[in-house]
Amino acid sequence: MDRRPILIHDARIVNEGVTARGYVLIEGDVIADTAAGDAPAALMQRDDLEKIDAAGRLLMPGVIDGHVHFRDPGLTHKADMATESRAAVAGGVTSFIDMPNTRPATITPDDVAAKRERAAEVSVANYGFFIGATDTNLQQLLDADWSLTAGVKLFLGSSTGNMLVERREVIERIFREVPALIAVHAEDEATIKANREAVVARYGEDLPIAFHPVIRNHEACLKATQTAVDMARLTGARLHVLHVSTADELRLFEAGPVAGKRITAETCPQYLLFTDEQYPHLGARIKCNPAIKRPVDRDGLRYAVANGLIDVIATDHAPHLPEEKEGTALTAVSGMPMVQFSLPVMLELSKEGVLSLEQVVEKMAHNPATLFGIERRGFIRKGYYADLVMVDDDVEPYPVTPESVISRCGWSPLEGAPLSVRVDQTWVNGHTAYRHGIVFATARGMALRFSHQ
Repeated sequence: MDRRPILIHDARIVNEGVTARGYVLIEGDVIADTAAGDAPAALMQRDDLEKIDAAGRLLMPGVIDGHVHFRDPGLTHKADMATESRAAVAGGVTSFIDMPNTRPATITPDDVAAKRERAAEVSVANYGFFIGATDTNLQQLLDADWSLTAGVKLFLGSSTGNMLVERREVIERIFREVPALIAVHAEDEATIKANREAVVARYGEDLPIAFHPVIRNHEACLKATQTAVDMARLTGARLHVLHVSTADELRLFEAGPVAGKRITAETCPQYLLFTDEQYPHLGARIKCNPAIKRPVDRDGLRYAVANGLIDVIATDHAPHLPEEKEGTALTAVSGMPMVQFSLPVMLELSKEGVLSLEQVVEKMAHNPATLFGIERRGFIRKGYYADLVMVDDDVEPYPVTPESVISRCGWSPLEGAPLSVRVDQTWVNGHTAYRHGIVFATARGMALRFSHQ
């Protein structure tokens, strides 16, 4: 079905390190033109255009969230690709990459293809998927279609889904032989086990949530990340370290442009917001793996984001039902929903001076596109897909409420926290996917295509 071209004018466009007033013309799926300044009179006079006056609001490339758990298949009582992709576009996230610890786990090329087929039916956002590593599926990894697979997810520490890989010979073969990005969940399982046994022996099993970062501590993170970095340097593999949670790990990474890096790092909004001082108040709502840790870790990660040691921001969006979040440090499940509010949160941190507007876009759109080799996305450029988000960054503070949460789980760790940034409109491949509080559920994303180097 033909669509009218769209002209977005008088926008503050944040793109490629510059914020400037300008316009974007969308024709079909792509950006047909963009420039700084006033839209040309010839465009403004065209009757066939849908004209959108941005009135000075921010216009950015859509966010690419490279780390989500949409729970589909097998865990859809918590979430599925339909509900979570709707939450994504409501937060300005136009593309997501989903993790393999579903039921069944995504550990074969056929599993990845089945997820793509499901996403094509229901996802409002663009979609990509990791294939998961196990102790026995190396051949399946080698058989993957890497143009349609984001990379290999390797668990060096146990988490939801029980996909832990512990055998060093298997890990080394994955690093040596897989011709694609290897994304690691880096926590040392032996350290976690020893910590758990020591804490239980001293305090019993009825442990408050504040013991979570004692069990999954700094040593567990640093040891596993050091192992992964050493392996990548030994083999020349392309390594991406997920959800970095400690200041200790930062010495293992190098600052600089993401293009050409062989070792890159991610952190998440929750590690930039919360600290262990908030466990007594927020409890299991902020229980995640790796654990949220000390104020010094939060501050170190903020510095690292602003100074290029951390390359991307992703959410590790991991919804659970409220009743599943009840319990102790040993029994309450780990994970939280963040995809709907990650961009507003990061823009709030920009207002606080933690990083610049341009760095928010770099970490959430440009760098994910470059890091994963995603074709024609992540930038506002002529000929690129029209994945865009318009944001009002000057609204009266409003609270996050359960009623505003689109994720199926129905809650957010941000509830009650005031935000002064609001996503107004999101376009996915030139289609309106979200506008003024309404998700256009008939919009459909596309499969992301990847180039591994």
